Amino acid sequence: MKIQLSDEVQQALATGIPVVALESTVISHGLPFPHNLDLAHAMEREVRDAGAVPATIGVVEGMPTVGMSAEQIEIFAQASGILKLSRRDIAYAVAQQRHGATTVAATMALAALAGVHVFATGGIGGVHRGARETWDISADLTELARTPVLVVCAGAKAILDLPATLEYLETSGVPVLALGTDQFPAFYSAESGLQVARVDDPAAAAAVWRAHRALNGAGMLLTVPPPAEVALDRGAIDAAIERAVRRADDAGIRGQAVTPFLLSAVAEETHGESMRTNIALLRQNARVAAWVARG
Repeated sequence: MKIQLSDEVQQALATGIPVVALESTVISHGLPFPHNLDLAHAMEREVRDAGAVPATIGVVEGMPTVGMSAEQIEIFAQASGILKLSRRDIAYAVAQQRHGATTVAATMALAALAGVHVFATGGIGGVHRGARETWDISADLTELARTPVLVVCAGAKAILDLPATLEYLETSGVPVLALGTDQFPAFYSAESGLQVARVDDPAAAAAVWRAHRALNGAGMLLTVPPPAEVALDRGAIDAAIERAVRRADDAGIRGQAVTPFLLSAVAEETHGESMRTNIALLRQNARVAAWVARG
């Protein structure tokens, strides 16, 4: 499949300059305009300021694109009807010549095809609450088990079943590290009570990544707690999530609509505090990913 690389990304890959992949779902399906556009530009600046080249990824009029232009990002921030793409959906968007915003799984898949192996996002998808009945498990987890990309994130989205998500990752052979802590972050909160392997700086994470790849491993997670000044109290955010989950159940929300509905509902329940935390951790993760890519 043909992939469109921006001139900047193409030159960086050819000359050994580190590149960090960024997803486009957060632009089209994550935050409202203009917060989404401001965030997209801010994340690219964080990557550049930390010494790497940003590559925002999406499908633009049927063309998988690694390194979207400012104009393309603005379209994704404002246009309606942009598809939300997991790996399974990429071919449909290509064949139909549609715009498609890439989730974690789709971004990983296209990044790896382009030769980009470090990716910054907010939180990965995982095992949904109630998955014993619904079988609702994110394709992000299977992508991590098959695709050689290091994902820098704040853990899995707190709306998920975090213990089950970690169990799934362990079964799939996906290493999970935490930066500066031995606890898996709970996205909006710094601590989940779940233990994972600790590294104390991005260089140490990069060393583990190189060893993992030398052993023919696939994906890996480097989790970073949200900045302390915006991290939310775990009890309060859990209560907000429970209320949001009940709203989703009452409304009959299913499938790909669940995550954006819950994130929006949690933002309402926390009077916007969760969105502030989300924006801050996304910027931080972009910066950390650039440091790791350089390491």
